[in-house]
Amino acid sequence: MTVGTRLFTWLRGELVGEDSQGNRYYRERKTPAGRRQKRWVIYRGEAEASRVPPDWHGWLHHTAAEPPPKGGLPRKPWEQPHRPNQSGTALAYHPAGSVAGAGRRAKATGDYEAWKPD
Repeated sequence: MTVGTRLFTWLRGELVGEDSQGNRYYRERKTPAGRRQKRWVIYRGEAEASRVPPDWHGWLHHTAAEPPPKGGLPRKPWEQPHRPNQSGTALAYHPAGSVAGAGRRAKATGDYEAWKPD
């Protein structure tokens, strides 16, 4: 966290809640008339946007007026737990045939016919 963010949070921020990963969510104490209230997150650990749960994401982006209840919204059975963003690492996803992937691209099947102008 930068010095500016820390100072702004201390002077103008009001703690709204914390998620299961320890990220803390704030809103502006006094919002000037005619302007939308500022909302922000202070990450615990690495600042990675994919670490914001969906319920808090909705509140941060003014989709939900009220912050989620303590403990978060109820989870659906098909929802999976958070996995960190692996882009740029050796664990990143590479589809079959990609230059960075381990596999080889399938051979052409011969069903392609090049376009020729008349």
